[in-house]
Amino acid sequence: MEIDNCRCVFLDTETTGKCEDGPAHIGHRVIDIGAVEVINRRFTDNNFQCYLNPHRQVDPEAVQVHGITDEFLQDKPDFKDLAQKFIDYIRGAVLIIHNAKFDVGFLDQEFELCGLKERIADLCTVVDSYSEAKELLPGHAKYSLDALSKMFNLQHNYDRSFHGALLDSKILADVYLAMTGGQNTMDGMLKNMMHDVDSDDAKSAEICLPGTLTVLRANEKELAAHAKKLSGLNKTHTSNWDKYYYTE
Repeated sequence: MEIDNCRCVFLDTETTGKCEDGPAHIGHRVIDIGAVEVINRRFTDNNFQCYLNPHRQVDPEAVQVHGITDEFLQDKPDFKDLAQKFIDYIRGAVLIIHNAKFDVGFLDQEFELCGLKERIADLCTVVDSYSEAKELLPGHAKYSLDALSKMFNLQHNYDRSFHGALLDSKILADVYLAMTGGQNTMDGMLKNMMHDVDSDDAKSAEICLPGTLTVLRANEKELAAHAKKLSGLNKTHTSNWDKYYYTE
């Protein structure tokens, strides 16, 4: 999605646990909301973060991921106490979330539990950055935030000992801005990806001068297939396509 000239909010949540059938399946709740504001592709430092009392225990497996314990949450406010502040913050924004269905499901449940009729989709334009990554960067095995951070060589910028909603929102913002930043972001990404290229494929790659893109030359088989295709086009079109065929 084009995010120039608009207000974007990158959002993440941490919860008491996860389940396949949705947050209400076994009563899981939101315990941490983090959001980062970006306007016209610039960070504003107008961020949002809050911890919430879920009034239930946090699954041990979840604690291992985000480090948020029952004891820590005992004196934290209920969602209903901060709901209006949160609504005012996200209203009208382009809300960008990695695997949006998960977080939106939990937040909509929180609205419902405290008696509010609002739903995230009514307040914001929701963009799933996970789906966009799969579309913009096809052919990769993983599209997790960690995998994308590595792809864009951002993994060294953050301490990932534990996941946190605000931290993950900041990482997501960096990743998304890099992923949608155009040509100027491609060189670093390609150089980082070259570490994973098989040795046979690497032989066909030419190392370029700093600041230029790595060029992968077509092999003989690919060139022959291309020439055959051009020959067919010449027979069905008035123009001679092969005069534009540049091989060097």
